[in-house]
Amino acid sequence: MRKMESVKRLVVLQLTTIGLLLQIAAYGIMWYRYYADAIKLVFWNRGNWLVIALYAILLLFFTSTYGGTKIGYLKPLDVFLSQVFALLMVNVFTYAQVSLMCEWFADTRPMLLLTGVQIVFAFIWTFCADMFYKMVFPPRELLLIHGERPIEDIKMKFAGRSDRYQIVNCINISEGIEAVKKEAEQRYGGVILWDIPTNTRNTLLKHFYSQSIRVYMMPKIPDVIIMGSEKMHLFDTPILLTREYALTVEQRIIKRCIDLFCAIILLILASPVMLVTAIVIKISDGGPVFYSQIRCTAGNKEFKILKFRSMRVDAEKNGKARLASKGDPRITPVGRFIRAVRIDELPQLLNIIKGDMSFIGPRPERPEIIKQYLEEMPEFAFRTKVKAGLAGYAQVYGKYNTTPYDKLKLDLTYIENYSVWLDLKLMLLTLKVLITPDSTEGVEANQVTALKNEEKSDASDEENDSE
Repeated sequence: MRKMESVKRLVVLQLTTIGLLLQIAAYGIMWYRYYADAIKLVFWNRGNWLVIALYAILLLFFTSTYGGTKIGYLKPLDVFLSQVFALLMVNVFTYAQVSLMCEWFADTRPMLLLTGVQIVFAFIWTFCADMFYKMVFPPRELLLIHGERPIEDIKMKFAGRSDRYQIVNCINISEGIEAVKKEAEQRYGGVILWDIPTNTRNTLLKHFYSQSIRVYMMPKIPDVIIMGSEKMHLFDTPILLTREYALTVEQRIIKRCIDLFCAIILLILASPVMLVTAIVIKISDGGPVFYSQIRCTAGNKEFKILKFRSMRVDAEKNGKARLASKGDPRITPVGRFIRAVRIDELPQLLNIIKGDMSFIGPRPERPEIIKQYLEEMPEFAFRTKVKAGLAGYAQVYGKYNTTPYDKLKLDLTYIENYSVWLDLKLMLLTLKVLITPDSTEGVEANQVTALKNEEKSDASDEENDSE
């Protein structure tokens, strides 16, 4: 099994390297044919190599950041979109670099042609490489070890990646630890530990580790907190430190400076789009352009969030809260579009400038929704350790209809592992989320939320759709 995993990684590395080298070669040909003689700087031939090397470094960085190197691990469409974003980022930066060397705007046609060719190649290469990967490496057969909690949800999630995983058997922990150990040591390529008592889980985890059996474990809230702890040593004793505060003073200052700089720049760049959106909303039904609502940020401090209105004016006629559902009739035709591309969120740039929100952080919730969540999950209060965000870890790695408990774990992962680089990475990844369809889906009719059953039928919420 370990040998097969090494072969897998080598194959993925080779496929990725070949794809990147061909993309870099395409840029090199374009550089020598169209731009090398047009620049006013004079340097030896090694200078051309340096320009191409810089392009290669940028392409590798952005492709890795967006996940474009994860052939076989992500869905082929996700890998393709990641590569497209990486190419657009690198080519825009490279065009600016070429224009600086030309001391004027360089001819855009070669760069546009290159981008088009690279995107077509990325599409063909990604799907061919994915087909090859699936032919060579069949899905991993897994054993699901579970407790009393329903297993349909986790089975459905693994079934969503049937090209990588296949749950071939399930066993309840009530059958006994020895029976579980014996079953797990059969023909499986790994086991899933799902909702079992912590003591039992730890016993099984140590056993599987000793037997070199791969384990997929769903972390509990304390596990997420521990993952972000600081590793220390007191003489010869390892210590894990969980701090009483989320961000240091230095981190908060840097985060605020980044928020202000990015929000002001984006507000200027997005102002034409915001103006057109405001006009279209007003013309469509004559109602107000903006929608404001009380939300909570760090320390449960309340503030008014500002958004473009995406639902009918009477969407809150009974004043109760409900998450937007798939095909929600309250959403206007214009609202459906601006929600899909997240234009409705742009006015929150003003909230960021004001200091109520940050670019990256847990999405702000309404006070009444938080109260309901706390009844089901007291740990939900942990996410208010940092300022609410325009986008967050849960939005990048989850979906709109990700369950509240899973969103909480994603938000805590962000809080406990915060760094400036993580913020910058999530900003870049948020761009890809904008065109991912399932990131804006509403909740399913039968999805569990913090709302009580008797409240679900008649509650409504215009803008608890922002996640």
